[in-house]
Amino acid sequence: MKPLSETVSQPRLFDNKALAALIIPLIVEQLLAVLVGMADSIMIATVGESAVSGVSLVDSVMLLLINIFAALATGGAVVAGQYLGQGSPKKACLAADQLVWFITLSATVIMAVMYLCRPFVLHTVFGKIEPDVMEHANTYYLIVTASIPFIAMYNAGAAIFRSMGNSKVSMNVSIIMNLVNVSGNALLIYGLHRGTEGVAIPTLVSRMVAAVLIIILLCNSSLTLHITPKLRYKFHKNTVSKILQIGVPNGLENSMFQLGKIIVLSLVSSFGTYAIAANAVSNVVASFHVLPGMAVSLAITTVISQCIGAGDYEQVAYYTKKLLIIAYLCIFAAVIIIDISLPLILDAYHLSDITAEETFQILLFHSVCACLIWPVSFSLPATLRAAGDVRFSMLASIISMWICRIIFSYIFGQTMGLGVFGVWMAMVLDWCIRSICFFIRYRGGRWKGRAVV
Repeated sequence: MKPLSETVSQPRLFDNKALAALIIPLIVEQLLAVLVGMADSIMIATVGESAVSGVSLVDSVMLLLINIFAALATGGAVVAGQYLGQGSPKKACLAADQLVWFITLSATVIMAVMYLCRPFVLHTVFGKIEPDVMEHANTYYLIVTASIPFIAMYNAGAAIFRSMGNSKVSMNVSIIMNLVNVSGNALLIYGLHRGTEGVAIPTLVSRMVAAVLIIILLCNSSLTLHITPKLRYKFHKNTVSKILQIGVPNGLENSMFQLGKIIVLSLVSSFGTYAIAANAVSNVVASFHVLPGMAVSLAITTVISQCIGAGDYEQVAYYTKKLLIIAYLCIFAAVIIIDISLPLILDAYHLSDITAEETFQILLFHSVCACLIWPVSFSLPATLRAAGDVRFSMLASIISMWICRIIFSYIFGQTMGLGVFGVWMAMVLDWCIRSICFFIRYRGGRWKGRAVV
């Protein structure tokens, strides 16, 4: 096999400096998001485990919606990236403009539906939960739901900046957003003793600030990709259909993935408040394990979409291999750092002994599996999506999720009596099946020739 540096005959679209400039801000941005999530959960933990549980239940629904918006944003990023690879910046700007308008209007409608469906979500989706957990969940739900259009706008803007290889802007906006969030939490929880709303209100305000900032920055006409400042939306059917061609399957995949986690939450809730808290804390800390991988996956979308637009599949193979290696190395480094710090992290949550022990076991298990499986399961399919092969990714992910993540959660967790740890075992089984499917698909090459522009 030829060395990686010798496998591309054409000039590279992204040299090492450009890749570093793309990936490092993405890692910082992802790190900030997870750190703020951890800070939120630590601060709300001072209110009690029931507050942690209530907030985590609502966040699982909000994450479902955020994943949908991220998927639509990815659709716009892929379309814009492929147009840039073709050398068509005007069409790329049109895609950016349509993405921002469409995702904002869609998110506003979804916000209204979420308020109308509040009783169904709290009492049916979450299953039978304790009254104090329900009270905290209701308070958090009422406030954070108002942030849905703003987080959608931010996701769209961040995706557009990443499409042109500029992830530093979204990182800077993310820094401001998270500073507003954390400082607001500290003031309201520790200073004014506001409890659950002390976490919810800063979340809403910070997302509003981020949305306004990134839209203002996108109106700069000197940027390669920019949007036109106007108050009237002129729907461009052809461009939106291309965005949806990528975004809808990707959105279905992401939403079904998160829906599976919500369904499993009903099972986790049946194990008791300690299990809900252990699951919530494990989710936050485990995010650090795979954080660099998530950043690299976003970078893959930017790099590969431009390679596809240029019609250079040799560079697609080169960058896919290179970025997967980077993902593995970065995840391994992150796992070492987090696991060394694990005792201190768990102490900060002030968990009960049974909750802390369960969380510790889950996170050690997740550490090993993240190092071995996660990049092929989640970073490799980013190449397929950037190439336009979104239907296979969607079907493989959904089928694997329903069989492994849901059915086996009940088998491992309930039938075999493994509790919440069994739920995490089922999750890793899902990773294994996904990895096999995506590796076979990529090596088979049937994803080639599916560009949307």
